[in-house]
Amino acid sequence: MKSTMQDFPLTVTSILRRGVNVYGDSTIDTLTGFDPTTGALTTARKTYRDIGENAARLANALRRLGVVGDERVGTFCWNHGEHLEAYLAIPSMGAVLHTLNIRLFPEQLTYVVNHADDRVIIIDASLIGLLCKVAGTLPNVTHFLVVGEGDHSMLTEAFPGTIAADYHEALAAEEPTFEFVDPDERSAAAMCYTSGTTGNPKGVAYSHRSTYLHSLASLGAPMLGINEHDKLLVIVPMFHANAWGAPYAGFLGGADFVFPTQFLQAAPLTRLIAAEKPTVTMAVPTIWNDIWNHGETTEIDLSSLRSVTAGGSAVPRVLMQRFLDKYGLQIMQGWGMTETSPLGTLARPHKNADRSEAMDFHDMAGRVLPGVEIRIVTETDDGTASVAPTDGTTIGEIEIRGPWVTGAYHLDATPEKFRDGWLRTGDMGTLDDRAYLRITDRTKDVIKSGGEWVSSIDLENVIMAHPAIAEAAVIGVPDLKWDERPMACLVIRAGHTADDALIDDVKRFLGERVAKWWTPERWTFIDAVPKTSVGKFDKKVLRAQHAEGTLTVISR
Repeated sequence: MKSTMQDFPLTVTSILRRGVNVYGDSTIDTLTGFDPTTGALTTARKTYRDIGENAARLANALRRLGVVGDERVGTFCWNHGEHLEAYLAIPSMGAVLHTLNIRLFPEQLTYVVNHADDRVIIIDASLIGLLCKVAGTLPNVTHFLVVGEGDHSMLTEAFPGTIAADYHEALAAEEPTFEFVDPDERSAAAMCYTSGTTGNPKGVAYSHRSTYLHSLASLGAPMLGINEHDKLLVIVPMFHANAWGAPYAGFLGGADFVFPTQFLQAAPLTRLIAAEKPTVTMAVPTIWNDIWNHGETTEIDLSSLRSVTAGGSAVPRVLMQRFLDKYGLQIMQGWGMTETSPLGTLARPHKNADRSEAMDFHDMAGRVLPGVEIRIVTETDDGTASVAPTDGTTIGEIEIRGPWVTGAYHLDATPEKFRDGWLRTGDMGTLDDRAYLRITDRTKDVIKSGGEWVSSIDLENVIMAHPAIAEAAVIGVPDLKWDERPMACLVIRAGHTADDALIDDVKRFLGERVAKWWTPERWTFIDAVPKTSVGKFDKKVLRAQHAEGTLTVISR
């Protein structure tokens, strides 16, 4: 028996249509200036109705530039209202949005633009110099639309044969209406490339259907619970896994937006929070660490925030506890990947959790979200795989499937990344009988010492709870007796001395909190932990430095 339900297409076009028609007066504020001396802010405001008209103008302009089908249109931009217009207009006209990570190495940036076959790039004027580092390497790009004031001639000189035009002037010349037609919901709407890999980045193409379902799920109470009464501060970059889906979810739910552009330091962000009073925000842990440090010397007001999500890497438990104790603010961890659109779990305690247990649940990657399924798979030395029990202790590779999880990579046959319809994430972890996930490591970062697992993430979190340690990264290094042992790379806080006495104190600190055999015998002090283009610890750099002998290793 077939159902009698209509086959209504789930598309970005319908997100655009709903936002404009239902929430036309909702606002988008973009931070355009910050005076570090006075703390004064300047902002520019648009409404959803303005965004809808500009999306139509942008679609008309792109048609004029030859975007007539599913051509890829790149964006090389900060978070702002114009970027939101591109998010909505490009997929809704049947083209494909390709958000370009402004922090990629030049050779990676060249690769992803050419691999995706981008034809037009919308770029912030402030980022022109950065893109010009790959001068002459983008043969398929024909046009640039420049947001803001800048020297457009730099682009045409760096990329001969291209045409650069002012974004706002181009839109002003177009009509504020466009015949948006719902594309096939399974066609590509947007794409992102993975980062931090050892090989070339891999392309993930999100469908209209996956984007709509991910957005709809994000509005639900088990996830972010965003609605028109919220004001959404989007700190996570719009080039990083589509800003974790926040632009689409927020527009679907009618929330007001606040965009910080390039002002991602603690001082302007905290001033922006105090002035605009957002209720929901999300950012990587390094941002929250910076805000905490800023708050130790400056009075800050975070009282408007009801929902704060962190992801991209594990949030140190001590940092979550500090925000809770001082500001009454609970940071929730989330887990996901570029390949999962990206949300897969969110760390909320279950309904029967005791109040004293709450932080234990917030300290996990979180509970599996409605719409996706997760399993833990273990492998024996002979390659035999089996699904692990949901006992919360058995460690294996995390595999995931669902309507917003990729089943392949763009023009890249990598069957080893998939198993029986599940995505092999490369993350190691445990899953308990209530569907709570705990990340223990990346497969490439996991440390197996004497046949036993050492979680570098758990060890890092405990070390960073020491008052003298600002950051800590733990890597596995060769050991004659145990095959591999953890080595701790420490960044110390101002006012402390990097010496043997500090290492001994950290060892004593660890001895009270972790198994004795987890405590490292090798230590090194570094100025900063290397990070990937999306703010994650880049441990492959540290492993390479250790192999090359460029790290000063202290045995204690």
